[in-house]
Amino acid sequence: MQNITHEKSTQAKHLILLFFAVSFANKSRNCEALAKPVLCHLGNATLVAVFASIFQHKDYTTPVTGAPRQLSVPNASHEANMTSNQAATVTKVAALHAAPVFLDKQATLQKALSLIAEAASHGAQLIVFPESFIPAFPLWAGIWAPIYNHDLFAAMVDNSLHVPGPELGQIAACAKRHQVFVSIGFSEVNPLSAGSIWNSNILLSDQGIILNHHRKMVPTFYEKLVWAPGDGAGLQVSDTRIGKIGALICGENTNPLARYSLMAQGEQIHISSYPATWPTRKPQASGNYDNVAANRIRAAAHCFEAKVFGVVCAGFMDKAMRDFFVQRDPEIAEIIDACQQAASIFVDPTGALIGDSLQKEEGIAYAEFNLRACIEPKQFHDVVGYYNRFDIFDLRVTRERTKVIQWQGEEQAPWPSLLDDDAK
Repeated sequence: MQNITHEKSTQAKHLILLFFAVSFANKSRNCEALAKPVLCHLGNATLVAVFASIFQHKDYTTPVTGAPRQLSVPNASHEANMTSNQAATVTKVAALHAAPVFLDKQATLQKALSLIAEAASHGAQLIVFPESFIPAFPLWAGIWAPIYNHDLFAAMVDNSLHVPGPELGQIAACAKRHQVFVSIGFSEVNPLSAGSIWNSNILLSDQGIILNHHRKMVPTFYEKLVWAPGDGAGLQVSDTRIGKIGALICGENTNPLARYSLMAQGEQIHISSYPATWPTRKPQASGNYDNVAANRIRAAAHCFEAKVFGVVCAGFMDKAMRDFFVQRDPEIAEIIDACQQAASIFVDPTGALIGDSLQKEEGIAYAEFNLRACIEPKQFHDVVGYYNRFDIFDLRVTRERTKVIQWQGEEQAPWPSLLDDDAK
């Protein structure tokens, strides 16, 4: 009999822990209603009384079945800190849907400085320019045979930028003056070659410091007639006060390995830059490249997969640029006019469009990114966290500048003089 009583007491203790835990989680009287008769049946009045007193001194609300329980805030100062932290995660972004002053780096530089100031005056913290904004995108490579474009290539080289160089120095000073982050696409001079250039992008901090310098790894289609291949040194995500920022240029956003290399660095804001237009066929031919759809699909896919915000910043073809091409060759007017302008848009971590969008007119598009919205979707698919198998997949990325030559041996000492001292 003593063993039975002890067994009942033990069972009662276990039941108390069980029902108390469930009660604490659900905040419901149902557990009390179930527990009390069970304990009475076990014949332990003391435990019944203790259990009842626990329920009596608890503040209950009876939730609707299936309703989520709200988390309580411990104190006012904690709430204030949470509000401050959340406010700091909201970033205002500007996409400059703009045309360069075609093949004129100095005039385009002045336009860029003006656009930075305008976007900053509207509260933008991150300001994004299109692909190869300075001095222009080499559209001629897609509409004329190379034998007709030698002068245009020379002009492109002459108007490309050095890193470091005075033009980028002015942009950096402008970023610091307005306390904004700036991402700008430009054509870059290869300092080792008189006729080699890269399709590049630089991210500048709000102090005018280079955070990242990326060279497009593979020029796309006819771009190979103008730009040299870049390297992996710029596959970097910059951790800034407004978020972790990564960028790829145009067709690189089609490359899942390049995109994953940014995801794996905790990217929160993804920049993709594009040209104003990108013809691939004559207008009467079927299957012409739909750059609006292609750019939107790539941006939405990356944002959905990485759970990040996206900035799609495309260039704009203005009348001056159109006139330049048509005056050079009136027969290509049909191609120029029929090829649609690209769009500048913003995408959230679910792949949905947000904020402003621009396509058929020049201007500045704005959007606000609340980076806390990157958290919830990570529960569903976190491809750089629990939703992957790193024991199965192994990605290695070479993140260094390409070297054209590697010297071996000591540096060459000065050559000996062949003249006597008196003859010098």
